[in-house]
Amino acid sequence: MQRRFTLLILVAMILGVIVGHLCNQGAESAEAAKEIAGYFSIVTDVFLRLIKMIIAPLVFSTLVVGIAHMEDGASVGRVGMKTMIWFIGASAVSLVMGSIMVNLLQPGVGLDLPLPDAAQHADIATGGMSLKEFITHLVPRSIAEAMANNEILQIVVFSIFVGIALTQLGEKGRLVAQFADQLAHVMLKITGYVMMSAPIAVFAAVAATVTTQGLNILTVYGKFVGSFYLSLLMLWCVLVFAGFLVLRGRITGLVRAIREPTLLSFSTASSEAAYPKTLERLEEFGVPNRIASFVLPLGYSFNLDGSMMYCTFATLFIAQAYGIELTLAQQVTMCLLLMVTSKGMAGVPRASLVVIAATLAHFNIPEAGLLLVLAVDQFLDMGRSATNVVGNSVATAVVAKWEGQLTSTRDRIVAET
Repeated sequence: MQRRFTLLILVAMILGVIVGHLCNQGAESAEAAKEIAGYFSIVTDVFLRLIKMIIAPLVFSTLVVGIAHMEDGASVGRVGMKTMIWFIGASAVSLVMGSIMVNLLQPGVGLDLPLPDAAQHADIATGGMSLKEFITHLVPRSIAEAMANNEILQIVVFSIFVGIALTQLGEKGRLVAQFADQLAHVMLKITGYVMMSAPIAVFAAVAATVTTQGLNILTVYGKFVGSFYLSLLMLWCVLVFAGFLVLRGRITGLVRAIREPTLLSFSTASSEAAYPKTLERLEEFGVPNRIASFVLPLGYSFNLDGSMMYCTFATLFIAQAYGIELTLAQQVTMCLLLMVTSKGMAGVPRASLVVIAATLAHFNIPEAGLLLVLAVDQFLDMGRSATNVVGNSVATAVVAKWEGQLTSTRDRIVAET
């Protein structure tokens, strides 16, 4: 079944490229191509809305059950501390690797493209989210509002309070936990229904992108796109190797387990779309629900490895394009700045671009340079979304191993029987 789903996704991507290219070539103008892509986007938008529909109740129910099954509040704090240690390390590695790779590959040097006028604006807010705003944003004003807006981090905070409270209520708490457990099973069943349409959504997403952008744009931006994907590949190797140091031989099983959600996030350019499938695959791999449902939602706010690498890579690419040299000290400062400012990415639309815009302004790099990366941002977003899934999956498995809770398939089958 897993192989069949993966094959369907791959076929859908290939067909999407072919159909998108034909539509791009057949369109009489850019406006006509955009109109055609709009019809494809209807399918993708509906699919992503279906995913968003189940994310909030799924995160809430699984996290509440997971915490309720932990012994006490100390267990929650211990798991949370181990999780944040990994996240901080992975974020630092992602930022530094982005800086190193862009300096080695120099994709912005000798760029054979007309540079946007430095006085132009990219029409993207540069404010982002300050540290003060991020801290206050952690706590929801209303759980209904947080769920309506799919504010995962706020849902996590509320769920932690509910889960800890249930551990203190004895029998009454167990009844509520059982209800949350049943709700989680219902949401996972709905997830199965939604995932049946995933190949169609993948086809539509790829076709829409190629229809508007065309394949020629990859030739024009070949060096930049190729350099970034090579950098992502190197980051994947580092993340998998770091996982190997903890998981040892089981890392190969983890890579196989997350193949589907990674491919799904890549083809839809959405980490969110892969969340339910990632959670399911991690549990099948042997990560207990109480660990997976706690670490994974946190990862969607604090451990976006692909997006973190893109922030330094794109910022320095723009600087290279304009012939602006940043000293080592400035690049170190940039990484430290992004370690803080990027943590609010999960709550901001077009998050990476917003953070990059703010960083450009901080180092007096023309904001108009964002126009250089906007043209291929959709293609790049596919890679960073997939990397986010890989990074969070490795982190979740590692934390489970540190807790001594990672089981084998055989152990899990015995426990269920």
